[in-house]
Amino acid sequence: MSTPRLILLGASGRMGLAIQAAAAEAKLPLAAMVNSRDDLAAAMDLGDVVIDFSSHHTTIKLIELAIQKKKALVIGTTGHTTAQKQHLLPLAAQVPTVWSGNFSVGVNLLFALTARAARTLDESYDAELIELHHRQKKDAPSGTAARLLELILEARRLDEKALKHGRVGLTGTRDTREVGVHALRGGDIVGEHTVLFAGPGERLELTHRATDRMIFARGALRAAQWVVQQTPGAYDMQDLLGLND
Repeated sequence: MSTPRLILLGASGRMGLAIQAAAAEAKLPLAAMVNSRDDLAAAMDLGDVVIDFSSHHTTIKLIELAIQKKKALVIGTTGHTTAQKQHLLPLAAQVPTVWSGNFSVGVNLLFALTARAARTLDESYDAELIELHHRQKKDAPSGTAARLLELILEARRLDEKALKHGRVGLTGTRDTREVGVHALRGGDIVGEHTVLFAGPGERLELTHRATDRMIFARGALRAAQWVVQQTPGAYDMQDLLGLND
């Protein structure tokens, strides 16, 4: 297939600017660059695939337009609740869609390693997650952290009630079935995620540190080039990289 024409939604944000730089670096055409309040319907007529890094409030409108206009999607926006995403994914699957909380190749390998570790290590290994981001980030935990937590819960057959967001006061003895979550914010940290499994006599830590937002932009562009060649369905970066079991 010829090079897809890209539509960038959320063009003025941090990731939007990074996408523009990465597209120029890769010599990929940006047919339209818009923000949430612009005329998205008109912009979508100009290209083949929408790369979305805008607001989670815009996602339903974006998906409805993509279905109507038969456009592929790359959704990187975070901040959706689990219930919202469960509602939106079947709709997004009506067109070729890559939906990921993180487009870094390294982070997606972290997803695969975390799932494997959570399946291998029993509940005598306490699971905790720590994530760090810049002071401007609006949602917590991050989309990447949320996916890591999903993988741990799935592997251990737990639901969201097992999550413990920070601890304060007299918390008592730790329950072996809980999963700790800690979101740190400050400075200009691009992104850091550590999954910790603390067992008797040993501790396993899986960490990914991002130092340049361009890794996410390059991954999103790679997803856009891939998804336009796929049949309708909801995919993630694990599918693109061949990491799904």
